[in-house]
Amino acid sequence: MSSASNLTVASLATVGLDELKKKWGWFLALGILLIIGGTVALGSSIMMTVFSMILLGWLMITGGVLEAIHAFSCKGWSGFFIDLLTGLLYVVVGFMIVGNPGATAATLTLLIAMFLIFGGIFRVVIALVVRYQNWGWLVLHGGVNLMLGMAIWRQWPLSGLWVIGLFVGIDMIFNGWSLVMLGLMAKNLPVPTEVDGESAT
Repeated sequence: MSSASNLTVASLATVGLDELKKKWGWFLALGILLIIGGTVALGSSIMMTVFSMILLGWLMITGGVLEAIHAFSCKGWSGFFIDLLTGLLYVVVGFMIVGNPGATAATLTLLIAMFLIFGGIFRVVIALVVRYQNWGWLVLHGGVNLMLGMAIWRQWPLSGLWVIGLFVGIDMIFNGWSLVMLGLMAKNLPVPTEVDGESAT
């Protein structure tokens, strides 16, 4: 039974391996572009924050229009009014975000700060009470979250101008580095001609 499960895991691990090796350069190039974009986002976090809010607003407007169209295309459905009202709500909120992206960013930043603060306190308390293996790292994680949340909250509402753009930039950089490392690994990856163990059976 264990040999069969090991064979299944090995088979899944080699799915698409040849494709990954052939196109390693695309992963590398995309990773480099994301790193460059994330670095630019960090340097212009205010502009990135505003852009993110405007993009979010237009996505909500588009989703709301599509949902309203869907509601009118299914008028006989019992949930017609709920579908229509949801679509209209999306459109209204979307236009509010596009019309005032700064206020939206400030509100979201306050929510992020509260999430970091309460999440950090929760992690520290749980780690100190339970004291399971590796609890020290959870204390460190919670402490960092708590300090970051307090720093954002103390600078609010000014922090609303740069926090979201900063997070977007950091996420792009980490995502880019993961793709770069994946591309470099795939470049030197040996592609097996058959799944190990198949010939043994």
